[in-house]
Amino acid sequence: MDNPTTMSGFFLMGVSRNRKLCSHGNLLIITTISLDHHLRTPMYFFLKNLSFLDICLISVTIPNWAISFQGSVAQLFLFLSFIETELLFLTIMTYDLYMAICNPLNYTVIMNKTACCKLACGSWLGGGVYSALNTASTFSLPFCGSLINQFFCDIPPLLKLSCSHPNICETVLVAFGVCVALCCFAFITMSYINIFSVVLKIPSVEGRHKAFSTCLPHLTAVTLFLGTGIFSYMMPTSVSALKQYLVAVFYSVVPSLINPIIYCLRNQETKMALQTVLRKILLQKKIFSGA
Repeated sequence: MDNPTTMSGFFLMGVSRNRKLCSHGNLLIITTISLDHHLRTPMYFFLKNLSFLDICLISVTIPNWAISFQGSVAQLFLFLSFIETELLFLTIMTYDLYMAICNPLNYTVIMNKTACCKLACGSWLGGGVYSALNTASTFSLPFCGSLINQFFCDIPPLLKLSCSHPNICETVLVAFGVCVALCCFAFITMSYINIFSVVLKIPSVEGRHKAFSTCLPHLTAVTLFLGTGIFSYMMPTSVSALKQYLVAVFYSVVPSLINPIIYCLRNQETKMALQTVLRKILLQKKIFSGA
């Protein structure tokens, strides 16, 4: 093992820096929800936040080949903050669906504008605090290398470069993060069990189809995000670097790319609103060009 040195930066396993494909779909969702007054419901309020998170996440996790020490600190902080906040938003969106389907009479009272804003602010704040503690603990360790076998700064590849074992604080924080993820997973699972039990009792086929079409996009996004995330962090260290690299891509990039497709193609209401907004944009462009 090399002697610990004062780090000035890290070298990363780079990937393409083309972020436009991932960002455009999420920007389109944000624009559509903002312009269409029919989408001013809690579900779309949280979806707009989720799309913004995906843009932030894809912007943070596709860096240059090299990154300064200060840049790596900032990148880890932002990455952990966005990941934790996205997990909390996906959990809140599950609760929103649960209330809408299982308790529709009290839905508007419980999921009012104030409650939604508090839940959103709490998610952003919770993600930031957890990230700050984890980032400070990780970078308090001495490092004996500078080549990160990953395309962004994350806790597992950084810990591999440490000259010492993770301190107690770091171990507790990682364990806490895993517990939060498992609790969110359990809550989401139980919520969907109740949701599907109610949906299956709906007498009309059209009503069941509408309920399923509302739930399936979110369930797909949750499965993709939690599945790849839990697998990434609980993956044995003996797994090859290539497999770790591929899992990290699915974990940090693919959900941000797929989420707009999932929500636009599976949700009829979103598709109709998107078509309306695109027609307005094309009409304005045609009028402007004609003038």
